[in-house]
Amino acid sequence: MTKELELNANSVVRFLGKPSSEFTKADIVKYIVENDIRMVNFMYPAGDGRLKTLNFVINNAAYLDEILTCGERVDGSSLFPFIEAGSSDLYVLPRYSTAFVDPFAELPTLVMLCSYFNKDGELLESSPENTLRKACRAFREVTGMEFEAMGELEYYVIAPDTNAYPAANQRGYHESAPFAKFSEFRQECMDYIARVGGQVKYGHSEVGTFKIDNMLYEQNEIEFLPVAAERAAEQLILAKWIIRNLSMEYGYEVTFAPKITQGKAGSGMHVHMRIMKDGKNQMLDGGVLSTTARKAIAGMMDLAPSITAFGNTNPTSYFRLVPHQEAPTNICWGDRNRSVLVRVPLGWAAKSDMCGAVNPYEPNSNYDTSQKQTVEMRSPDGSADVYQLLAGLAVACRHGFEMENALEIAETCYVDVNIHDKSNEHRLKGLAQLPDSCAASADCLENQRAVYQQHGVFSEAMIDGIIRHLRSYNDATLRADIGENSAEMFELVTRHFHCG
Repeated sequence: MTKELELNANSVVRFLGKPSSEFTKADIVKYIVENDIRMVNFMYPAGDGRLKTLNFVINNAAYLDEILTCGERVDGSSLFPFIEAGSSDLYVLPRYSTAFVDPFAELPTLVMLCSYFNKDGELLESSPENTLRKACRAFREVTGMEFEAMGELEYYVIAPDTNAYPAANQRGYHESAPFAKFSEFRQECMDYIARVGGQVKYGHSEVGTFKIDNMLYEQNEIEFLPVAAERAAEQLILAKWIIRNLSMEYGYEVTFAPKITQGKAGSGMHVHMRIMKDGKNQMLDGGVLSTTARKAIAGMMDLAPSITAFGNTNPTSYFRLVPHQEAPTNICWGDRNRSVLVRVPLGWAAKSDMCGAVNPYEPNSNYDTSQKQTVEMRSPDGSADVYQLLAGLAVACRHGFEMENALEIAETCYVDVNIHDKSNEHRLKGLAQLPDSCAASADCLENQRAVYQQHGVFSEAMIDGIIRHLRSYNDATLRADIGENSAEMFELVTRHFHCG
């Protein structure tokens, strides 16, 4: 067994001695038999963006083989709004590569994520997971390259305040214990996420920290490593499931809501992307941002108004997307600039040996840092259906390669200044704005839907359903209507507190 497998946090990977991508039915049965697994759970995302669960007790070997081979029927009309009750039966089939041991189950339980199939045994066209699969396939066919992504998952932890070592209001970024109160909880979440197959990059406390009625609200973040976009979606949806379940054990409350009170930092779900070919990152060329990256950015600039339909899906989303809150409102991109929509983060392009500078006995590693370069979309938040969001971003990046004027658009939308500084107001006036409501996002998606439906990626039914859902909020003037009314804002936040 390689060192990589020996150090893998997933006990199924370590036991079988092979990457999860190579798991077979025989491997799953072997693990179940030799580890006294008593239960099997199927999990699958539904229309509300959350994982659903179906439990199986292992009656005997024949029944285990049956469920692993045939899956099971589920009521699609109770899972998705676009499926009619008269023809609602769907199949869910487990993907062996997703197997992990449930860290919360009292009985030893193996979990696998599932894919949906229709009555004809075909992958369900409008399922979020299959939509992302189609988006990545179309990206590959058009560009000859692979689309990878990673998420930054921000959330607030809420618990009674001890009043010991108080953290500074809205100054919690990378704070350490004892000023950060929920570090142990965050680290245990990270451990559990790794055990279920998540590729965690790091975790830390975030800017947001404040008190309301002796309750402490502390913002935290867990960030992931770039992987194939399909895996990135699985990581995010499982991470939410783990954080919520573990918070119950700790007696905390957790929310991924984009905005939970006025005047305090909201929670985003930024998405980093990179484009790969033959295992090499294509985002840099000679140490500078490549033409490939600029085309992808141009696609995101063009489709930015409608991407909010996937990434900002309830009215509180648009109380986060306001000026001067380190959240984007203008459609532009730039280097290392946190006020832009798409940021090119610092990418280890310097040629100096920083490791050797502080570790004099360490030989030069010649580490290929080009693999670390990404671009970051900063508008999405925790209300997003992560499969639809990543599918939308894959479409947007592919769109950049299909646009004749992509590089011109990239040049026009580039800013290298703080766009919220008064001295740069002239630049601000020339930039397009993100939508300010679910209703406006729905209109933008309607106007740009043809791009998402190209190559058969988003189905017409799915786009119709998203538009209908967004318009149902009737929020076209909600930001102006609520204004500074804290009571109405509290009611709105409460309604969407456990979104996503």
